[in-house]
Amino acid sequence: MVLQQIADFRAEADELNVLLLTLHEADWARTTLFKSWAIADVVRHLHSGDLLAAASADGPEAFAQMRAETQALRDRGLSRLEVERHRLDNLSGARLQERWYGQMAALCDRLAAMPADTRLKWAGPDMGLRMFTTARQMETWAHGQEIFDVMGVVRQPTDRLRNIAEIGVRTYGWTFANRGQATPGPAPYVRLRAPSGAIWEWNDHAPDNCIEGEALDFCQVVTQVRNVVDTALTVIGHPAQTWMGVAQCFAGPPENPPAPGTRFTAARKAVGGR
Repeated sequence: MVLQQIADFRAEADELNVLLLTLHEADWARTTLFKSWAIADVVRHLHSGDLLAAASADGPEAFAQMRAETQALRDRGLSRLEVERHRLDNLSGARLQERWYGQMAALCDRLAAMPADTRLKWAGPDMGLRMFTTARQMETWAHGQEIFDVMGVVRQPTDRLRNIAEIGVRTYGWTFANRGQATPGPAPYVRLRAPSGAIWEWNDHAPDNCIEGEALDFCQVVTQVRNVVDTALTVIGHPAQTWMGVAQCFAGPPENPPAPGTRFTAARKAVGGR
């Protein structure tokens, strides 16, 4: 039986692809609110991540080789974006969209053919197939937000957010370990309202250490798509407040969330009235 997370990852990419198909060639050079990356940079990054995931699916040796090739380019002084541009020959526009989408679909097919108990290599700890796929969905959703934002399109949330909320909750301790810090206390009680209206809950009920609100807001914070002060989350207690100030559910070195008020959906009139 194919994991639901694989279908959710594919659906996440499908939704982003619908938006990418509306872009004009000049749109690919638009600067997003994420580190001033262009839209083409964002899609190249997603494509590079999917290529690395495919290498992981090929086995530890293929994964290690791709990471070594990347590190060799970094050792030459290239930034992460420059490495991805180099690897993809600065591909942009419709050709990049086709390459990214085709690789994503092939990756989903490959993951769907694996036993559910498969473990796969990644930049952080090894992951089971379910969380590995969720991580790809999370990256696609989070980086996709940069494109929705700059194009002035409000994306309608779905209950696929359950997967992202799950990886967000699970990385409470890792967020601090990644920063070389001790956890500030017990994992907070998390109570979220799904887009469907369902209630999702994690951890023991603790009114003095809790996070409550919309699942969308929580997912935006743990993926660092929005600063917590720009959401309507209710955050009570030192552990919860400390976590929401630095939450990071993605692999890699510690990153800080965007400053308050710096990430938002652009006014539609500012992007050509699309």
